[in-house]
Amino acid sequence: MTGRTEHPTGEEAPAPVPGGLVDAARDPAGPGRTGALVTLLLASTLGVMAGSVVSPVVEVMRGALQIGGTAAGLVVTAHALAVAVVSPLVGRLIDRRGVRTPLAFGLVLYGLGGATGLFAGSYPVLIAGRLVFGVGAAAVFIGTTVALLQLFQGPRQDRVMGWRSAANSVGGITWPLLGGALGGISWHAPFAVYLIGVPLGLLALFVLPDSRGGRGAREGGVVTLIRRNPVLLGFYALQAASSVFLYAMVVFLPARLAALGIHEPLTVALYSVVVSSAVGSLVGLVYARLRVRLSYPALLRIAALAWTGAFTVLGLADHPALVLLGPALLGAGQGLSLPSLTVLINENAPGALRGRAAALAGTVIFGGQFLSPLLLGPLIGATSSTTGFLAAAGLAALVVVVLLAVRIPESQDSPGN
Repeated sequence: MTGRTEHPTGEEAPAPVPGGLVDAARDPAGPGRTGALVTLLLASTLGVMAGSVVSPVVEVMRGALQIGGTAAGLVVTAHALAVAVVSPLVGRLIDRRGVRTPLAFGLVLYGLGGATGLFAGSYPVLIAGRLVFGVGAAAVFIGTTVALLQLFQGPRQDRVMGWRSAANSVGGITWPLLGGALGGISWHAPFAVYLIGVPLGLLALFVLPDSRGGRGAREGGVVTLIRRNPVLLGFYALQAASSVFLYAMVVFLPARLAALGIHEPLTVALYSVVVSSAVGSLVGLVYARLRVRLSYPALLRIAALAWTGAFTVLGLADHPALVLLGPALLGAGQGLSLPSLTVLINENAPGALRGRAAALAGTVIFGGQFLSPLLLGPLIGATSSTTGFLAAAGLAALVVVVLLAVRIPESQDSPGN
């Protein structure tokens, strides 16, 4: 790992000026100004809410549209499939054209595509809107990742990545609660929450710097990226595992709680979403301090241990108070792994291909979300949620063993380097 700073064009950038802004010396407008950071962090809250905003009205929607449980579930997850499919194309566009315009357009598409549910009177129209929404969500996820990594370097990058992790977690609490409140009006109403993407898209056009790409097309594609940097496969595998673990809890924890006599929706939401998001947010806020003392490999190993503990608790605990420890540990693991893997992927990718590197991250993260119920569902259906959670704990333990056995590349600014 070189630890040097590169522009999306692939050229080596000048050394960061105080404050961590890469181009501040050449761009008097100040690309790292507060407005850009706030806009990007607000946009970062949108990824987690993509499916959870409408989940409180799924049962009402089923009755209104006269659809089955699987069809209703696709309303929550269809966007993830769209994100996984179009992410490589979005990454290529960002590498060639820069991040500002694709991100701004993606935010507007996120808002308008998501809001089609306000007026959808049939299931096909609703699903079509969710797929369009997924295209916007891909641009939002990749664009915010690339923009934050371009604007900040060194210790300040760690701090901002921690804030981004916290913003994700805050979004996982705030937006679903608002969606649930609006669901009391009608099943259409929660879709209005997505409209927040429209003003954020317009704001992004004004506050983000115009960083042009241009060399990405000549540097090769995804195959070239992986062939030159095979270590990225390991980081993507960890992101996929993290996503599978998160949605395993979100999807299957309600059944486990029901077996313990917990049925009230607000309490279920507290266990399955609020606790993990709150802990993840707290970890994100102290992430930069942890990075001063711990290397990226150490943080990833701790995250994997937290995942193992989380699913062991969920599989074995027989008291509601003890079960709360499971989501808390999972949130801690997510809060450590997300910023660490984001930075490691960025630092191990060539400057001209970093948009595509972030795009592949979007593919594996949202692909993991889509596949999680398909991977664990049959096992849980044939046995029990307890068995499924213990199987997830075994998978997480295997991740710990692998992380202890392999050498993980480090950056030059890591503790001890």
